[in-house]
Formats: sequence, C-alpha cells, structure tokens
Amino acid sequence: MSRNALGIDAPPISHRVWLQVHAQPIQAPADQPLLVSAQQAGVELLASCRNGTCRACLRRLISGQVRYRIEWPGLSAEEKSQGFILPCVAHPESDLVLADEA
Repeated sequence: MSRNALGIDAPPISHRVWLQVHAQPIQAPADQPLLVSAQQAGVELLASCRNGTCRACLRRLISGQVRYRIEWPGLSAEEKSQGFILPCVAHPESDLVLADEA
C-alpha cells in the first residue's frame, strides 16, 4: 500500500501492459518493475542481472511511458531515443505496448 496526498493508505496504481507475444494484457503496478509484473502474470521475459546492466531484457517500447528509479543503466542515449527500455528496472507510468523483442 502507498499513502495518497491526504496520508490515507491507497492501493498502488496499476496499468495494463500488452506484450505482443501474449494475447492478453497483464496488470503492472506502478510500484514494481515490468519484469516482475510479467513474471507474476506467467509471462517469462529474458532476464539475467535484474538491475539494468546486462541488457538481456532489452525491449522496444511501442507506446506508453515508463520511469526508472535508477539512472538509465545499460542504455545509451541513442537507444533511449529509439524507444528501448529495460523492463527489469522500468516502472509503468501509463498503459504500455512492448515489442516481442529488441
């Protein structure tokens, strides 16, 4: 649970994420990385380090917005401008569509 502006416990915001390899969207709470949400929904995404350095989970973000709690590890400025994200450390800020692979 998180606290809203009034200091009242509120459920975390959740977004829908469409993975092109998966027929149905998954629920992705804003307070956890996309990789964790996918795994909880039974969707396995390639991953290794889980901290944004190995780049195994690299995916192209087709639509939507994500945020990072750490400073863009493993992504160049060019990759970022081309829409690549690291689901192991990316948190959804909206509904998303992710490409099958990088």
